[in-house]
Amino acid sequence: MTNTTIYDVAGAAKVSLATVSRVMNNPEKVNPETREKVLKVIKELGYHPNAIARGLASRKSTTVGVVMADVSRAATAALLGGITDIAKKYDYAIKLFTMDPEEDIKENMRKIVAEQVDGILLLNDELELDDMGMVIDLIQDAQIPLVLCNTIYNEKDVPTVAIDYTKATYDITKKLLEEGKREIYFASTYHKYSINAFKAEGYKNAMIEAGHEPLLIKTSGDVSQNSVQFKEFLKDNKIEALISVRDSIAVSFINVATENGYKVPDDIKVVGLQNTKYALLSRPQLTCVDTPVYDIGAVSMRLLTKYMTHKEVSDDKVFLPYRIVERQS
Repeated sequence: MTNTTIYDVAGAAKVSLATVSRVMNNPEKVNPETREKVLKVIKELGYHPNAIARGLASRKSTTVGVVMADVSRAATAALLGGITDIAKKYDYAIKLFTMDPEEDIKENMRKIVAEQVDGILLLNDELELDDMGMVIDLIQDAQIPLVLCNTIYNEKDVPTVAIDYTKATYDITKKLLEEGKREIYFASTYHKYSINAFKAEGYKNAMIEAGHEPLLIKTSGDVSQNSVQFKEFLKDNKIEALISVRDSIAVSFINVATENGYKVPDDIKVVGLQNTKYALLSRPQLTCVDTPVYDIGAVSMRLLTKYMTHKEVSDDKVFLPYRIVERQS
Protein backbone atom coordinates (compact mmCIF):
# COMPACT_ATOMS: atom_id res chain seq x y z
CA MET A 1 0.00 0.00 0.00
CA THR A 2 2.39 2.62 -1.29
CA ASN A 3 0.09 5.64 -0.73
CA THR A 4 -0.52 4.95 2.95
CA THR A 5 -0.26 8.10 5.06
CA ILE A 6 0.27 8.79 8.76
CA TYR A 7 -3.45 9.65 8.89
CA ASP A 8 -4.27 6.09 7.72
CA VAL A 9 -2.07 4.62 10.43
CA ALA A 10 -3.61 6.80 13.14
CA GLY A 11 -7.12 5.93 11.99
CA ALA A 12 -6.50 2.19 11.79
CA ALA A 13 -4.76 2.10 15.16
CA LYS A 14 -7.34 4.46 16.70
CA VAL A 15 -4.68 6.75 18.13
CA SER A 16 -3.70 10.35 17.55
CA LEU A 17 -1.26 11.51 14.88
CA ALA A 18 0.99 12.64 17.72
CA THR A 19 1.06 9.08 19.08
CA VAL A 20 2.08 7.65 15.71
CA SER A 21 4.77 10.32 15.53
CA ARG A 22 6.10 9.40 18.96
CA VAL A 23 6.15 5.68 18.12
CA MET A 24 8.35 6.43 15.10
CA ASN A 25 10.62 8.98 16.74
CA ASN A 26 10.46 8.63 20.52
CA PRO A 27 9.08 5.12 21.15
CA GLU A 28 10.22 5.14 24.77
CA LYS A 29 7.58 7.83 25.46
CA VAL A 30 4.71 5.53 24.42
CA ASN A 31 3.35 2.80 26.66
CA PRO A 32 4.33 -0.67 25.36
CA GLU A 33 0.80 -1.85 24.53
CA THR A 34 0.04 1.21 22.39
CA ARG A 35 3.48 1.12 20.80
CA GLU A 36 3.05 -2.50 19.72
CA LYS A 37 -0.42 -1.80 18.34
CA VAL A 38 0.84 1.11 16.23
CA LEU A 39 3.89 -0.82 14.98
CA LYS A 40 1.64 -3.70 13.97
CA VAL A 41 -0.59 -1.35 11.93
CA ILE A 42 2.45 0.30 10.33
CA LYS A 43 3.67 -3.13 9.23
CA GLU A 44 0.23 -4.28 8.03
CA LEU A 45 -0.33 -1.12 5.99
CA GLY A 46 3.23 -0.99 4.69
CA TYR A 47 3.64 2.59 5.83
CA HIS A 48 6.96 4.25 4.94
CA PRO A 49 7.20 7.93 5.93
CA ASN A 50 8.89 10.12 3.35
CA ALA A 51 11.59 12.63 4.25
CA ILE A 52 9.15 15.52 4.66
CA ALA A 53 6.86 13.45 6.85
CA ARG A 54 9.81 12.38 9.01
CA GLY A 55 10.81 15.98 9.42
CA LEU A 56 7.34 16.92 10.56
CA ALA A 57 7.03 13.90 12.81
CA SER A 58 10.31 14.57 14.56
CA ARG A 59 9.35 18.07 15.65
CA LYS A 60 10.80 18.81 19.06
CA SER A 61 8.10 21.15 20.33
CA THR A 62 5.31 19.86 22.53
CA THR A 63 1.88 21.27 21.74
CA VAL A 64 -1.07 21.50 24.12
CA GLY A 65 -4.57 22.06 22.76
CA VAL A 66 -6.83 24.27 24.87
CA VAL A 67 -10.50 23.77 23.99
CA MET A 68 -12.92 26.45 25.17
CA ALA A 69 -16.27 27.99 24.37
CA ASP A 70 -15.61 31.73 24.64
CA VAL A 71 -12.36 33.64 25.04
CA SER A 72 -14.11 36.87 26.08
CA ARG A 73 -15.15 35.81 29.60
CA ALA A 74 -13.07 37.27 32.42
CA ALA A 75 -12.65 33.89 34.12
CA THR A 76 -11.39 32.33 30.88
CA ALA A 77 -8.70 35.00 30.54
CA ALA A 78 -7.45 34.24 34.07
CA LEU A 79 -7.46 30.48 33.39
CA LEU A 80 -5.38 31.04 30.26
CA GLY A 81 -2.95 33.12 32.29
CA GLY A 82 -2.26 30.18 34.60
CA ILE A 83 -2.05 27.72 31.72
CA THR A 84 0.35 29.76 29.59
CA ASP A 85 2.64 30.67 32.48
CA ILE A 86 3.25 26.99 33.25
CA ALA A 87 3.43 26.08 29.55
CA LYS A 88 6.25 28.61 29.11
CA LYS A 89 8.27 26.94 31.86
CA TYR A 90 8.12 23.66 29.94
CA ASP A 91 8.60 25.38 26.57
CA TYR A 92 5.24 24.08 25.36
CA ALA A 93 3.33 25.60 22.46
CA ILE A 94 -0.36 26.38 23.08
CA LYS A 95 -3.06 26.05 20.42
CA LEU A 96 -6.46 27.55 21.22
CA PHE A 97 -9.62 25.95 19.86
CA THR A 98 -13.13 27.33 20.30
CA MET A 99 -16.08 24.96 20.20
CA ASP A 100 -19.57 26.32 19.65
CA PRO A 101 -22.24 23.88 20.90
CA GLU A 102 -24.28 24.72 17.78
CA GLU A 103 -21.53 23.45 15.45
CA ASP A 104 -20.71 19.87 14.47
CA ILE A 105 -18.87 18.73 17.59
CA LYS A 106 -17.57 15.49 16.07
CA GLU A 107 -16.11 17.35 13.09
CA ASN A 108 -14.53 19.94 15.39
CA MET A 109 -12.93 17.24 17.50
CA ARG A 110 -11.65 15.44 14.37
CA LYS A 111 -9.88 18.64 13.34
CA ILE A 112 -8.41 19.12 16.83
CA VAL A 113 -7.08 15.56 16.92
CA ALA A 114 -5.60 16.03 13.44
CA GLU A 115 -3.56 18.98 14.76
CA GLN A 116 -1.25 16.46 16.47
CA VAL A 117 -1.58 18.02 19.91
CA ASP A 118 0.27 16.14 22.65
CA GLY A 119 -2.36 16.85 25.30
CA ILE A 120 -5.69 18.62 25.70
CA LEU A 121 -7.08 20.91 28.39
CA LEU A 122 -10.87 21.03 28.11
CA LEU A 123 -12.26 24.34 29.40
CA ASN A 124 -15.57 24.18 27.59
CA ASP A 125 -18.39 24.15 30.19
CA GLU A 126 -21.15 24.96 27.69
CA LEU A 127 -21.59 21.43 26.35
CA GLU A 128 -24.64 19.35 27.19
CA LEU A 129 -23.86 16.20 29.20
CA ASP A 130 -24.20 13.89 26.17
CA ASP A 131 -21.98 16.13 24.05
CA MET A 132 -19.41 16.37 26.83
CA GLY A 133 -19.33 12.60 27.06
CA MET A 134 -18.87 12.30 23.30
CA VAL A 135 -15.98 14.80 23.31
CA ILE A 136 -14.25 12.96 26.15
CA ASP A 137 -14.73 9.62 24.37
CA LEU A 138 -13.22 10.98 21.13
CA ILE A 139 -10.17 12.36 22.94
CA GLN A 140 -9.66 9.19 24.95
CA ASP A 141 -10.12 6.99 21.87
CA ALA A 142 -7.32 8.98 20.23
CA GLN A 143 -5.23 8.30 23.35
CA ILE A 144 -4.46 11.97 23.87
CA PRO A 145 -3.87 12.91 27.52
CA LEU A 146 -6.82 14.99 28.78
CA VAL A 147 -7.52 17.16 31.82
CA LEU A 148 -10.79 18.97 32.53
CA CYS A 149 -9.92 22.52 33.57
CA ASN A 150 -12.56 24.32 35.66
CA THR A 151 -15.08 21.92 34.13
CA ILE A 152 -16.70 19.02 35.98
CA TYR A 153 -18.13 15.85 34.45
CA ASN A 154 -19.06 13.18 36.96
CA GLU A 155 -20.26 10.60 34.42
CA LYS A 156 -16.73 9.45 33.57
CA ASP A 157 -13.44 9.05 35.41
CA VAL A 158 -11.55 11.97 33.88
CA PRO A 159 -8.65 13.96 35.39
CA THR A 160 -10.15 17.20 36.71
CA VAL A 161 -8.99 20.43 38.33
CA ALA A 162 -11.63 22.79 39.78
CA ILE A 163 -13.12 23.78 43.13
CA ASP A 164 -16.04 22.11 44.86
CA TYR A 165 -18.66 24.48 43.46
CA THR A 166 -21.51 22.75 45.26
CA LYS A 167 -19.89 23.15 48.68
CA ALA A 168 -18.70 26.70 47.97
CA THR A 169 -22.20 27.90 47.11
CA TYR A 170 -23.67 25.95 50.02
CA ASP A 171 -21.25 27.72 52.37
CA ILE A 172 -22.07 31.26 51.22
CA THR A 173 -25.83 30.54 51.23
CA LYS A 174 -25.60 29.17 54.77
CA LYS A 175 -23.64 32.25 55.85
CA LEU A 176 -26.43 34.53 54.60
CA LEU A 177 -29.01 32.35 56.33
CA GLU A 178 -27.07 32.60 59.59
CA GLU A 179 -27.15 36.40 59.22
CA GLY A 180 -30.94 36.19 59.30
CA LYS A 181 -31.65 36.44 55.56
CA ARG A 182 -34.56 34.39 54.29
CA GLU A 183 -35.55 35.76 50.88
CA ILE A 184 -32.28 34.73 49.22
CA TYR A 185 -32.40 34.50 45.43
CA PHE A 186 -29.99 32.63 43.19
CA ALA A 187 -29.30 34.25 39.79
CA SER A 188 -28.13 31.91 37.03
CA THR A 189 -28.12 32.20 33.23
CA TYR A 190 -30.53 31.19 30.50
CA HIS A 191 -27.58 29.70 28.65
CA LYS A 192 -26.51 26.38 30.14
CA TYR A 193 -23.10 26.07 31.75
CA SER A 194 -22.27 22.79 33.49
CA ILE A 195 -20.59 24.50 36.45
CA ASN A 196 -23.69 26.60 37.16
CA ALA A 197 -25.66 23.43 37.82
CA PHE A 198 -23.24 22.51 40.64
CA LYS A 199 -23.50 26.04 42.07
CA ALA A 200 -27.31 25.87 42.00
CA GLU A 201 -27.21 22.49 43.75
CA GLY A 202 -25.24 23.93 46.68
CA TYR A 203 -27.64 26.85 47.02
CA LYS A 204 -30.70 24.59 46.94
CA ASN A 205 -29.20 22.21 49.51
CA ALA A 206 -28.62 25.04 51.99
CA MET A 207 -32.08 26.58 51.48
CA ILE A 208 -33.95 23.27 51.79
CA GLU A 209 -31.88 22.26 54.81
CA ALA A 210 -32.94 25.53 56.49
CA GLY A 211 -36.58 24.89 55.62
CA HIS A 212 -36.84 27.57 52.92
CA GLU A 213 -37.97 27.32 49.33
CA PRO A 214 -35.18 27.90 46.80
CA LEU A 215 -35.76 31.10 44.81
CA LEU A 216 -34.16 31.04 41.39
CA ILE A 217 -33.83 33.68 38.68
CA LYS A 218 -32.54 33.00 35.19
CA THR A 219 -31.19 35.95 33.28
CA SER A 220 -28.86 37.05 30.51
CA GLY A 221 -25.21 37.95 30.77
CA ASP A 222 -26.02 40.94 28.55
CA VAL A 223 -26.41 44.05 30.74
CA SER A 224 -28.87 45.66 28.33
CA GLN A 225 -31.18 42.68 28.88
CA ASN A 226 -30.68 41.77 32.54
CA SER A 227 -30.97 45.37 33.75
CA VAL A 228 -34.50 45.58 32.32
CA GLN A 229 -35.38 42.24 33.88
CA PHE A 230 -33.96 43.21 37.28
CA LYS A 231 -35.93 46.47 37.29
CA GLU A 232 -39.20 44.59 36.77
CA PHE A 233 -38.18 41.92 39.26
CA LEU A 234 -37.59 44.44 42.05
CA LYS A 235 -41.09 45.86 41.56
CA ASP A 236 -42.81 42.55 42.24
CA ASN A 237 -40.61 40.64 44.69
CA LYS A 238 -39.32 40.91 48.22
CA ILE A 239 -35.60 40.21 48.24
CA GLU A 240 -33.05 40.27 51.05
CA ALA A 241 -30.03 38.82 49.26
CA LEU A 242 -28.91 37.73 45.82
CA ILE A 243 -26.21 35.19 44.93
CA SER A 244 -25.06 35.37 41.30
CA VAL A 245 -23.17 32.79 39.25
CA ARG A 246 -21.33 35.65 37.54
CA ASP A 247 -19.79 38.75 39.06
CA SER A 248 -20.86 40.84 36.06
CA ILE A 249 -24.51 39.89 36.64
CA ALA A 250 -24.19 40.69 40.35
CA VAL A 251 -22.77 44.13 39.55
CA SER A 252 -25.57 44.78 37.06
CA PHE A 253 -28.09 43.92 39.80
CA ILE A 254 -26.37 46.29 42.27
CA ASN A 255 -26.59 49.11 39.72
CA VAL A 256 -30.29 48.53 39.06
CA ALA A 257 -31.12 48.17 42.77
CA THR A 258 -29.28 51.40 43.60
CA GLU A 259 -30.99 53.27 40.77
CA ASN A 260 -34.35 52.14 42.16
CA GLY A 261 -33.78 53.36 45.71
CA TYR A 262 -32.37 50.27 47.41
CA LYS A 263 -29.23 50.40 49.53
CA VAL A 264 -26.66 47.64 49.12
CA PRO A 265 -25.96 45.95 51.52
CA ASP A 266 -28.40 47.55 54.02
CA ASP A 267 -31.54 46.57 52.09
CA ILE A 268 -30.15 43.79 49.86
CA LYS A 269 -26.92 41.84 50.19
CA VAL A 270 -25.28 40.77 46.92
CA VAL A 271 -22.65 38.06 46.39
CA GLY A 272 -20.72 36.95 43.30
CA LEU A 273 -19.33 33.45 42.77
CA GLN A 274 -16.14 34.27 40.86
CA ASN A 275 -14.10 37.18 42.26
CA THR A 276 -13.12 38.66 38.90
CA LYS A 277 -12.07 42.24 38.13
CA TYR A 278 -15.75 43.25 38.12
CA ALA A 279 -15.90 42.69 41.88
CA LEU A 280 -13.33 45.42 42.50
CA LEU A 281 -14.82 47.81 39.94
CA SER A 282 -18.26 47.59 41.54
CA ARG A 283 -19.51 50.25 43.95
CA PRO A 284 -19.91 49.05 46.60
CA GLN A 285 -17.21 46.46 45.97
CA LEU A 286 -18.63 43.00 45.57
CA THR A 287 -18.37 40.28 48.22
CA CYS A 288 -17.41 37.02 46.49
CA VAL A 289 -16.63 33.37 46.78
CA ASP A 290 -13.13 33.44 45.34
CA THR A 291 -12.62 30.91 42.57
CA PRO A 292 -8.83 30.75 42.10
CA VAL A 293 -9.06 30.47 38.32
CA TYR A 294 -5.42 31.36 37.64
CA ASP A 295 -4.34 28.57 40.00
CA ILE A 296 -6.82 26.17 38.42
CA GLY A 297 -5.25 26.87 35.02
CA ALA A 298 -1.71 26.45 36.35
CA VAL A 299 -2.45 23.22 38.25
CA SER A 300 -4.32 21.81 35.23
CA MET A 301 -1.28 22.39 33.04
CA ARG A 302 1.03 20.76 35.59
CA LEU A 303 -1.28 17.74 35.89
CA LEU A 304 -1.51 17.38 32.10
CA THR A 305 2.29 17.53 31.89
CA LYS A 306 2.51 14.49 34.18
CA TYR A 307 0.22 12.52 31.91
CA MET A 308 2.09 13.59 28.77
CA THR A 309 5.43 12.54 30.25
CA HIS A 310 4.05 9.31 31.75
CA LYS A 311 4.82 10.31 35.32
CA GLU A 312 2.99 8.86 38.29
CA VAL A 313 -0.14 10.76 39.34
CA SER A 314 -1.26 10.34 42.94
CA ASP A 315 -4.63 12.07 42.54
CA ASP A 316 -6.40 12.74 39.26
CA LYS A 317 -9.18 14.81 40.89
CA VAL A 318 -7.79 18.06 42.27
CA PHE A 319 -10.22 20.39 44.05
CA LEU A 320 -8.44 23.57 45.08
CA PRO A 321 -9.37 25.54 48.22
CA TYR A 322 -11.69 28.52 47.94
CA ARG A 323 -12.48 31.36 50.30
CA ILE A 324 -15.13 33.99 50.89
CA VAL A 325 -13.82 37.50 50.23
CA GLU A 326 -15.79 39.95 52.34
CA ARG A 327 -16.20 43.39 50.77
CA GLN A 328 -18.93 46.02 51.02
CA SER A 329 -21.89 44.45 49.23
